[in-house]
Amino acid sequence: MPENITPVLQVNQLSTRFRTRGGDVHAVNSVSFELKPGELLGVVGESGSGKSVTMMSLLGLLPSPPALVSGGSVMFDGVDLLRCTTEQLRRIRGARIGFIFQDPMTSLNPVFTVGYQIMEPLREHMGLDKAGAAKRAQELLELVGIPDAGRRMGDFPHQFSGGMRQRVMIAIALACDPKVLIADEPTTALDVTIQAQILELVRELRTKLGMAIVWITHDLGVIAGIADRAMVLYGGQIVEMAPVTELFARPLHPYTRALLKTVPRLKGPRAAKLEVIEGQPPIIKAQPSACAFRARCSVAMERCSRENPLRLQVGPEHDVACFWDPATGKERHA
Repeated sequence: MPENITPVLQVNQLSTRFRTRGGDVHAVNSVSFELKPGELLGVVGESGSGKSVTMMSLLGLLPSPPALVSGGSVMFDGVDLLRCTTEQLRRIRGARIGFIFQDPMTSLNPVFTVGYQIMEPLREHMGLDKAGAAKRAQELLELVGIPDAGRRMGDFPHQFSGGMRQRVMIAIALACDPKVLIADEPTTALDVTIQAQILELVRELRTKLGMAIVWITHDLGVIAGIADRAMVLYGGQIVEMAPVTELFARPLHPYTRALLKTVPRLKGPRAAKLEVIEGQPPIIKAQPSACAFRARCSVAMERCSRENPLRLQVGPEHDVACFWDPATGKERHA
């Protein structure tokens, strides 16, 4: 993809914190990234690393209070989403930016038919009448691979399997032909066979519709199969970003390397051993002034407890926030 192409989404220094009785929790800390038209960006990290909170912050989907987006900008079509009113965001959400949530059973309304729920954004954002919305809703169900779509329009969410409910969620997210689709771990609760079907569906839809996609997951195998670039989050910060092939071939951050070692292997010296990352992700109670991963890092040095490393570009579209250089095994001085 040409380097001079205008990104469809530009996030700059995004920060979000939660106000709690025990003090503020800094869940997202100065996150910056771009999303190119037609690109699929994979966002990976453990539970608690800030993946979902980052993406929900973009669209004002976090309850406030306790959540507070405390800084940064999110540029989309020349508009800063963080400066938009609630009504302005309502016109963007579902229409120009689609969002697929983790659990379709809790995201779908149990008292309305799936047809009604797909028709709702079509009537709200695209101004279609009831007949036009019904026709388009049936087309969307067919597009996401639901058999006998016309009859299933009148069914309720509980009458669908988990995989089919997720397909309904994808149909709702695609209803208004959004420029950007954010998928928040949409295959986590599904078995591997259904997961493979959903991933194949996303590949096909991306080819047909040409939208940009942000895919949130903790599964590096999924990232390897569908993403163009990968963004690794830890402690609410980006610790490494690179094209997927580059990230798997040359991971530079100790956390990225540790994540890759936890992937089960069927062959080789690690085939029988499943490695783990000792410890838990941190709860950040203040603006980071040191490396958040240092307590779990096997190569941490004294400097890591004094400074929070900035992202350093180490190759084409590859940057890392770490003082350690795996090439030399010593401190990086670039």
